[in-house]
Amino acid sequence: MNSRVHQGHFARKRFGQNFLHDDYIIENIVAAIQPKADQALVEIGPGLAALTVPVSKHVDHLTVIEIDRDLASRLIENPFLNDKITVIEQDALTFNFNQLADQFGKPLRVFGNLPYNISTPLMFHLFQYANIITDMHFMLQKEVVTRLVAAPNSKDYGRLSVMAQYYCQIIPVLEVPPTSFKPAPKVDSAVVRLIPYKEKPYFVNDIKILSRVTTEAFNQRRKTIRNSLSNMFTVEQLTKLNIDPSLRAENLTVQQYCQLANSWN
Repeated sequence: MNSRVHQGHFARKRFGQNFLHDDYIIENIVAAIQPKADQALVEIGPGLAALTVPVSKHVDHLTVIEIDRDLASRLIENPFLNDKITVIEQDALTFNFNQLADQFGKPLRVFGNLPYNISTPLMFHLFQYANIITDMHFMLQKEVVTRLVAAPNSKDYGRLSVMAQYYCQIIPVLEVPPTSFKPAPKVDSAVVRLIPYKEKPYFVNDIKILSRVTTEAFNQRRKTIRNSLSNMFTVEQLTKLNIDPSLRAENLTVQQYCQLANSWN
């Protein structure tokens, strides 16, 4: 049998589909999420409902966002889910999560086994809605989780680390081997919990400036910030902020990036 076929569905490469089928891992993820009846739970990329069915047993209602039409149809017709779910057939990367928070009148709890090809842009998209999200639980490529939690002065520390740590507290939950999926990916996976800060540790005047500073710095991460940030700051300005111009992007803390964003005008 073709390794990309699971439960009669052909896994589509363009959607980065790898379906979770390991019951032990599934139980652990559901236990980590701790779904409760009255919560506004939203699943991104439910696929063949490996998490959808067990989570739905704990809740009154579940909203799922699925881009694959065939899978959306299967979810709607799933006898175990019946009237418990609302299926939104859309790309989560363009979805306005404020609509759901307004509809439910409460903050959202978001979870999903994210396709690896969109996981990073999707997290950046969700960070925009951090003020209406209680928490997020995601299955990601293990190296992405490593980047999320990376500290300064390491090769894994990058723009994703800075932006994610600005918005959220990040807690790795469990590691998942390739054998837990069909088809098995070529990489290890991990589940992570992201809890948006109610009050952010560092104040930033304009998030777009923080986004620009981190982009410019890490796009040329091998250069010193004297060079990589030369479009935005002079050596004198960096020195005035007590930031050594001979440092590289990976040497600056989240706090220093916030400081840079606030001083730019």
